[in-house]
Amino acid sequence: MLPLDAVAYTNRWRPRHPAEKAFLSLGLLTCAVALPPWPGAPVVGVVAAMLLLGPAGVAPRQVWRAMKVPLGFVTVGSLPLLVAVGGTPWIRFEPTGVPLALQLAGRATAALLCLLLFAATTPLADTLPRLNRLGVPPAITEVSALMYRMLFLLLESVRTVREAQASRLGFRTWATSYRSLAGQGGAIFVRAFERARRMEEGLALRGYTGSLRVEVEQRPVSQPFVVATGVLLVVVVVGTLTLRRVLA
Repeated sequence: MLPLDAVAYTNRWRPRHPAEKAFLSLGLLTCAVALPPWPGAPVVGVVAAMLLLGPAGVAPRQVWRAMKVPLGFVTVGSLPLLVAVGGTPWIRFEPTGVPLALQLAGRATAALLCLLLFAATTPLADTLPRLNRLGVPPAITEVSALMYRMLFLLLESVRTVREAQASRLGFRTWATSYRSLAGQGGAIFVRAFERARRMEEGLALRGYTGSLRVEVEQRPVSQPFVVATGVLLVVVVVGTLTLRRVLA
């Protein structure tokens, strides 16, 4: 199981209805995108982080572990705004790009925290079956669920093959490492193909008719939580606009 999935199954908000958490996280995401980046991004980011670390009960190290790779992409995507190309010298530092880079990084980080607020509190197994009620075709949710399941099987296969190659000194030199990686790719492809074929045969033998029926746990939507979320979003919008007017 991936670390983010483990957090999604063990946090305090796990028993809540996915619609409640989607309303909260998507509402904050809308604020992060629609409000001015300053001070909107810091306000939304702080609120999302406080909800993650406080009521949701996600540990700081778990949040950092889930965010560090996307934050690397945010940083790399912001750096080109600090560089100007053309003229003399041909490539140079552009001071006017600093505010734009900070705005981009701040807004992207706030949006990342909003998405993490949903992903770290809601397992995919709770979300996919309920999407059919919103009009999403069953074929899309079923293919997504199968791909999600196959992902863990492929990761396990990669670990097994890599351990076997390492035990045979397959990564001793650069040449053996390249050869091992090529063999690893071929072995994983064959295993994935074989698992897909066996899964297709298993579904056919069980009378698959184009729809996978799964039992969905019934969870009532908490009206106080929805009302509190609406109040929080209003406070975020009003507070951001007020701070912007004060700091202007």
